[in-house]
Amino acid sequence: MQIEYKPLPAGLYFVSTPIGAARDITLRALDVLATAEVLAAEDTRTLRKLMDIHGISLSNRPLIAYHDHNGPAQRPRLIAALKEGKSVAYASEAGTPLVADPGFVLAREAAAEGIRITAAPGPSAAVAALTVSALPSDRFFFAGFAPVAAGARKTALTELSKIPGTVIFYESPKRVQKLLDNLRETFGSERQAVVCRELTKKFEEVSRGSLAELAEMFSGRNLKGEIVVLVDRAHEVAVTAEEIEEALLERLKTMSVKDAAADAATALGLARRDLYQAALKLKGNA
Repeated sequence: MQIEYKPLPAGLYFVSTPIGAARDITLRALDVLATAEVLAAEDTRTLRKLMDIHGISLSNRPLIAYHDHNGPAQRPRLIAALKEGKSVAYASEAGTPLVADPGFVLAREAAAEGIRITAAPGPSAAVAALTVSALPSDRFFFAGFAPVAAGARKTALTELSKIPGTVIFYESPKRVQKLLDNLRETFGSERQAVVCRELTKKFEEVSRGSLAELAEMFSGRNLKGEIVVLVDRAHEVAVTAEEIEEALLERLKTMSVKDAAADAATALGLARRDLYQAALKLKGNA
């Protein structure tokens, strides 16, 4: 049976696409892809393949590549089409547009022009990972990709370690070991976490454990595929003043004040700033 599609009203449509299984696409997303007057995609090859799988013809419609590298050059073309009253659909390479995706600036400029923006919601690696992680989902924070530079990464992770909810990261398979090591140092070795790899695909893998256990589990592995790392929220730790003093005094025998405070803070799950002040006082009284 031939499907008859109705024309779309003018506006910008953000279309979520599958993160692995092609059948995860929604019927509404197929409707939008079949009828939008202009199509844009983070990766045109991926979108063409998805459309072919579902029997959607491109016909004579333009298909425009829109990504981080060509955004400034292509946005005027897309905004012009929208201002002419056309329907424009943008699809990310996989998942929900604007989530770790170059579509944000396009959305901002379209909104500034008073253009109607709507979404054909669907798959998201972050939400799929949260669903299967079994970590608390009442509060969560999407952190995207952690900074690559060591100093910026340490600062960012230290701030994120205090978030009162599950923290979600995207990471390259080549850097996931480094991320786990850094998380263990800043969040604490015992913080519970989950690593999700290749969600919805043939080799889907969900690994659970403490950050120390996961860092050891993934050590030396040659990984491929998309990876999401989730870390549980911090839990209050009841530590006595005597335990803090004992931990600091033991470390001050061989470490500087700064290193002793940092090491004790990680071990006890406490703020480094507070332990640094306590270590200074103990050093001064020694």
